[in-house]
Amino acid sequence: MLSQWIHDGTLSLQERVESWPQALEICAQPLLDAQIISPEYVTAIVEQHHKLGPYYVLAPGLAMPHARPEEGAKGLGLSLLKLQHGVSFDSQEHDPVDLIIMLAAPDKHSHIEMISALAELFSSEEDMQQLHRAKTIEEIKKIISRF
Repeated sequence: MLSQWIHDGTLSLQERVESWPQALEICAQPLLDAQIISPEYVTAIVEQHHKLGPYYVLAPGLAMPHARPEEGAKGLGLSLLKLQHGVSFDSQEHDPVDLIIMLAAPDKHSHIEMISALAELFSSEEDMQQLHRAKTIEEIKKIISRF
């Protein structure tokens, strides 16, 4: 199920980034290119981060940045950025973050199945450990294909 959203076109692998805003920009690019989100969507995430802190850092090493549908989500989509060296998102509990999965949904309902599949992945300790250790796009795709 997740493979329909996370695939070669929406997956990025990078050694490192300088900052969390750069990580967001890189992760957002496939969704911007596909016109699933507008640039305002990324701006909204950054603005909310400054207001609320890193609300989308869910677990050690894992961030799922997202904004409200009306803040620039034109369609349903996911993109994944895997960093070989994690970056600080100012989340004392969960830094450094090396796995960033950006979520976009045009309304409050269409992403329920996607969230369900992500929850299944996130709750699998073994698969999450493998994702954090992954060094290639193929390794990531193999793990994602199970969900």
